[in-house]
Amino acid sequence: MNARALALLAATAASAIYGLNHSLAKGLMPHIIGPYGFILLRVSGAAVLFWILSIFYPSEKIDRSDGWRILACAIFGMVLNMNMFFKGLQLSTPINSSVVITLTPVLLLILSALFLKERVGILKIGGIGIGLAGALLLILFGAETQPDAPNIPLGNVLFIVNASSYALYLILVKPLVAKYSSITLMKLFFLLAVVINLPIGWKQFSEVAWGSLPFDAIWKMGFVVAGTTVLTYLFNIYALKVLSPSTIGAFIYLQPVLATLFAILLGVDQLSPIRMIAAVLIFTGVFLSTRKKRDPA
Repeated sequence: MNARALALLAATAASAIYGLNHSLAKGLMPHIIGPYGFILLRVSGAAVLFWILSIFYPSEKIDRSDGWRILACAIFGMVLNMNMFFKGLQLSTPINSSVVITLTPVLLLILSALFLKERVGILKIGGIGIGLAGALLLILFGAETQPDAPNIPLGNVLFIVNASSYALYLILVKPLVAKYSSITLMKLFFLLAVVINLPIGWKQFSEVAWGSLPFDAIWKMGFVVAGTTVLTYLFNIYALKVLSPSTIGAFIYLQPVLATLFAILLGVDQLSPIRMIAAVLIFTGVFLSTRKKRDPA
């Protein structure tokens, strides 16, 4: 198998893990562990794994001037982003979360225009409007009653906060990626995330009956920590060595398809006409807002 095929396989595997995560994580909350306690477990496990991996990489000195940016990346990428996603997942559904998360490129475009002063043309503005209309449709009218989804509209709003936070993280982290290795950044981000998440998630974390957890819950927790948090990152890093960032970014569209398939197969969610219409609007909006102009021949 050639390098490009392996890179595509790695990117697909990362999307499959993300897609499965929507349903597996949903099944653990709140009966086994609360969302904030789950995030504390997730960042703690990831911090340990990334610090172990860092042993095999040369150490790097961090400039003091980058301290505030590193802290901001931890807050938006590993605290606000993750807590809003898991709390939203507890309140809403796996299919909703996988659809709303595709708004990330649209939100990234809006934030880039605000903070980086990037130009936004009429086509992109139209795409932003269509994408946000789809999200609004999902929030206001996608609230089918489900026993394990107590507040779908609020959960969907939290997914948008999650996507916005992640988009801001991508803007903040860009200058750091050019200066430091990815392993160095991840071990620092997740260490800070443990410290910040500790007072937020400790109560729910300590309430878990760790000594009597069923194996079904243990392997799902392990999947979220090692799979969703660490493996996906390593897969995407490997894929980026061969594929362009835009190609990797396109795999975000695979997540709702896989997440929906897994959710239906596992019996934790179902499709509805409103969700399908909202998904079409969001996908159309993302396509238009991220479309690049072709250079004239």
